Amino acid sequence: MPPGITIAAEAPQLSAANTGFMLICSALVMLMTPALAFFYGGMVRVKSTLNMLMMSFISLGIVTILWVLYGFSVAFGTDKGSLIGWESDFVGLSGIGLTELWGTYDIPVYVFAVFQLMFAVLTPALISGALADRVKFTAWALFVALWATVVYFPVAHWVWGEGGWAFELGVIDFAGGTAVHINAGAAALGVILVIGKRVGFKKDPMRPHSLPLVMLGAGLLWFGWFGFNAGSWLGNNDGVGAVMFVNTQVATAAAMLAWLAYEKIRHGAFTTLGAASGAVAGLVAITPAGGSVSPLGAIAVGAIAGVLCAMAVGLKFKFGYDDSLDVIGVHLVGGVIGSLLVGFFATGGVQSDAKGLFYGGGLDQLGKQALGVIVTFAYSLIVSAILAWVIHKTIGMRVSEDDEVSGIDQIEHAETAYDFSGAGGGTAPRTAQAAPLAKTAEAAQNKKVDA
Repeated sequence: MPPGITIAAEAPQLSAANTGFMLICSALVMLMTPALAFFYGGMVRVKSTLNMLMMSFISLGIVTILWVLYGFSVAFGTDKGSLIGWESDFVGLSGIGLTELWGTYDIPVYVFAVFQLMFAVLTPALISGALADRVKFTAWALFVALWATVVYFPVAHWVWGEGGWAFELGVIDFAGGTAVHINAGAAALGVILVIGKRVGFKKDPMRPHSLPLVMLGAGLLWFGWFGFNAGSWLGNNDGVGAVMFVNTQVATAAAMLAWLAYEKIRHGAFTTLGAASGAVAGLVAITPAGGSVSPLGAIAVGAIAGVLCAMAVGLKFKFGYDDSLDVIGVHLVGGVIGSLLVGFFATGGVQSDAKGLFYGGGLDQLGKQALGVIVTFAYSLIVSAILAWVIHKTIGMRVSEDDEVSGIDQIEHAETAYDFSGAGGGTAPRTAQAAPLAKTAEAAQNKKVDA
């Protein structure tokens, strides 16, 4: 929200407390990208682990530079036609004063810019989970740069930028249900429809290679998400951020339990992957809604998301799209659920006075939420598919079938995640060791025969 005109007597003063709070929240959101890398990295097969890690990490590099050069200006500059922003002082972050405040808030522009940067970094990284095992790293890097420019930066302006059409309409998205999760999930679907399925999809086992790594990633995501959600109020003066913090914890717990209950009934077991996935589904769903609902409402949001997302992950087998790590089932579906449930559970007493259907608000807010969901989904799906198609037809989006089967880590990164060649110590050449090992084996065999 660009700085507005304020009366001198009402001009905010820089708050050291809120500035420090927001810098900590920014660091927590930054942690979410490597946490996502661990989460996704554990879910793939061994031969794709490093590639999955790198697909997240490269976003830290590419999007950071683009954000400084022009991304912040496009997303949060002065509105241009309700679609994008632009502010020359934000280009290169070169025209911003050291203690210049963000609008009517008591934090510096630099702090707001770096906080929102971490959202911009995380969002394209979310897409990568749907494309595991089969995308060229150079093509992915190019896609991240283009997608951030023509999809994420404008959509962020729609939702959070003063003058953006969704912002002015009154679509409630506290911390990224539309701009982050629906945006990323729709993009994942668009790219999948272009590049197709993995070799062996629905035929070969493609189980996670490291569930402890998945749990570590999920735990770090849960931790970082407190900065993601509570920090989105840009301060800690009126208690709204505290409610969002509580609702984040409550909804995540409810979603994890609901997912596990569904899994036990449907498949007969409580799995660690289900616990991790359920927690993430709850985090996704409460992200847009947590500033509008009560803790009891957060339980409902989390439980509904836990069950529906657990059901949604199986749709890829029914409809034949290869969403490798369930980005569509968790992030797209969870984002839609959380955004729409604002229209039912908003109390009118936290973030704003907008009330949902269950609190006497009628269908007005639900209609606004639905419009935000539909437009974000359609725009991201179509533009992402076009970007993937252009890249696929020019430099090629996929590795070859042989490279995919042999392992994308070795082909794209010349490394493997785990090196067992030195297990047990010893680095002598095999030729030097062959004769002694043969004699030892022969002696052992003779003893067995004598016995």
